[in-house]
Amino acid sequence: MAPPLIIASQAAVSNDRRFQKNSHGHRPLALLLKPEMFSNQMHNFCLDLADEDDEVVWLDVGGEFHRNAFATLNQIRQCGQLCDVVLVAEGQKFSAHRLVLAASIPFFHGMFTTDMSESRKKEIEMKEFDGSTLEQIVNYAYTGKIRVCSLNVQSIMLAAHYLRLNEIVELCGDFLKTRLQPSNVLGIREFAVTLNCPAVVQSCDRFLQKHFLSVVQGDEFLMLPIGTLLGILNRDQLFVESEEDVFQAALRWLEHDPIARARYSSRVLVSVRLPLLKPQFITDHVASNPIIRSSLECRDLVDEAKDYHLIPERRNKLTTFRTIRRCCYDVPGQIFAIGGLTSHSSMGTPMSTVEMYDPLSGKWTQATPMTTYRSRVGVAVMNRDLYAIGGFDGHDRLKTVEVMKSDTHQWEEIAPLNNKRSALAAASLNGRLYVCGGYDGICSLPSVEIFNAATNKWMMGISMNNPRSASGVAVIDDSLFVIGGHDGMSIFESVEVFNAESCEWSAVKSMRSKRCRLGATAMDGKIYVCGGYDGRTVLKTAEVYDPSTGEWTDIAPMNYCRGRVALVANSGLLYAIAGNNGETNLSSMEVYDPIKNTWTIEQCLTAHEGGVGVGVVPVSTKEI
Repeated sequence: MAPPLIIASQAAVSNDRRFQKNSHGHRPLALLLKPEMFSNQMHNFCLDLADEDDEVVWLDVGGEFHRNAFATLNQIRQCGQLCDVVLVAEGQKFSAHRLVLAASIPFFHGMFTTDMSESRKKEIEMKEFDGSTLEQIVNYAYTGKIRVCSLNVQSIMLAAHYLRLNEIVELCGDFLKTRLQPSNVLGIREFAVTLNCPAVVQSCDRFLQKHFLSVVQGDEFLMLPIGTLLGILNRDQLFVESEEDVFQAALRWLEHDPIARARYSSRVLVSVRLPLLKPQFITDHVASNPIIRSSLECRDLVDEAKDYHLIPERRNKLTTFRTIRRCCYDVPGQIFAIGGLTSHSSMGTPMSTVEMYDPLSGKWTQATPMTTYRSRVGVAVMNRDLYAIGGFDGHDRLKTVEVMKSDTHQWEEIAPLNNKRSALAAASLNGRLYVCGGYDGICSLPSVEIFNAATNKWMMGISMNNPRSASGVAVIDDSLFVIGGHDGMSIFESVEVFNAESCEWSAVKSMRSKRCRLGATAMDGKIYVCGGYDGRTVLKTAEVYDPSTGEWTDIAPMNYCRGRVALVANSGLLYAIAGNNGETNLSSMEVYDPIKNTWTIEQCLTAHEGGVGVGVVPVSTKEI
């Protein structure tokens, strides 16, 4: 064994026991360093040790070094040592080091590294800050921490915005989102708009939509400027029991300062969906109100609403948005599974049974059964009413349609389709029901039918570019997407979209996989599809389409392969329900979380299996 090499002085060699002989009889080699020759000897020694290919190693003592260094700097600052600048606010003075401020805060970096006059001043007046806030900012520069509470968060957030401390702005925004109340949400929203914090604005919007009835009772609501008020009243997702709630809120704002706000009365009233009010309410509370009676434009709006009820044939002439009921998607709706196949038959036969799933309790319960046996049924929800359309009763394809009214929870038949259809795609768009394609017992159909609930009539729409049955359907804004499916010969990956404004069908980017008997739905402006059959295998894969990019991307696959699967969105989650795995019918359900990109198994249906029809009915304000 070679003796070790120790670098030492002459005195150390004489006195240190490490330089005695070891058990092998070797004495360590000592490189003697004379004080006057230390630097040259060390330099030459290091050169002798180095190889041309020697690897350079960084020795990192870890984050503790920086924490300890900044802690020491803060102690030095608190003792007033080595400080070279004083920040002043409201007469309070805070000593600091320019170098630390410049390294920690972008605003001061710009101030001290350019030719600004402040770069040469010993004292700098910070007129934009109060003393307490400036103290917090200086402490943050040295510690990376800042103390926030409900009383100072807005001051800290303003200061951070001014100093370009974007991380602090974001963290303060997160803090504000946890403190939202009906009494403060409008003020916080206005503050977030001023600082251009879209994430906070979005949280405020969702909160006030969900808690609209409480928000409008507060003083903040009465002080809203007209532009902000109209932006709220025009929202589709206000959680209200009826349009009467919106009218009462609008009237409360007008009556708070009736003389000054009378000029806004028609602009406010046009944001209330008067045709959705009951005729008696229009007569007793709207038409008779002095503010409304004093405005010709308001009286015209009232007459329009009366005509809607008295002359049904004029309803098609109304502006679309005023006849669409509001629906808050942040309140979990009730999921209804209807029709499908029995769970206690070896073959499975069509059924009329209806089950309801409550996401809050996590349980399925029986609901009122339909009047007709239906499998491969089309399901849509419009104005909180649940529609069961067409399907197969075990013998024939059906053209009959029934609806479960939200106020009675009873099923009643309405006007039938023009054509028999099973395996159809059904959806609600702009206050109308759309039924696309399907199978009539002979062939797949390209035709489209549109239902007007006000007249109880189906009319033929513009046919799709391709016949499709067992396709998926989803609605985003004014567009209805029909996805995949088959024509009896080929299974499609193609997608076509109907634009309600132009009344035209056009193709968009195809899915990554061919799919019929798939699940499809829209959530947060994107289209999700899962499962289905590609002609060879039943699929468990899933993908999402983003209209803003025009691209499909894969997401996590389901836990089980599912054909004839139903997919619905509910309060930010996707529910894939029942289906068939290629060998047996399924009664299980799994839920997709888009944030985690995971599917989890939830409670099975109790009376259904196989291909069920599914719809989500928003809950009433009285039910939560």
